Amino acid sequence: MDLSKLTPANGARKERKRLGRGQGSGTGVTAGRGDKGYKSRSGSKSRSWFEGGQMPLQRRLPKFGFVNIYKKEYQVVNIQDLEKIKKKESITPEVLFDHGLIRKKSIPVKLLGKGDLKSKVIIKVNAVSKSAQEKIEKAGGSVTLL
Repeated sequence: MDLSKLTPANGARKERKRLGRGQGSGTGVTAGRGDKGYKSRSGSKSRSWFEGGQMPLQRRLPKFGFVNIYKKEYQVVNIQDLEKIKKKESITPEVLFDHGLIRKKSIPVKLLGKGDLKSKVIIKVNAVSKSAQEKIEKAGGSVTLL
């Protein structure tokens, strides 16, 4: 057995059909493209979404919805998540990012009031809900808006 003697199994490889090579080949004249028409010409290519002149799908479907380009996107952090942070003197977006509570430092952070707070916290965020602010102040902490 020698690697140079390896060949594919019989019938595994097929010769390419040579089109348009004379009458006797069986695929001469039109080379299997049929007679006349756009697809019989050389260089003819149809866009993958072209439907033969029928009204295309992207124009048949109705337009709907609305995108508010002025909408503010916030990363949400709940009060119960603040319990996961060990260092509780001053919590900033950088501290939240380091503890994996937010994904990006560049997107503003909003604090929501789900859960309870047991210890005093000083937190700096971009926005805060009323319930979250009440719970933090009740625990003796403070909220500063950035």
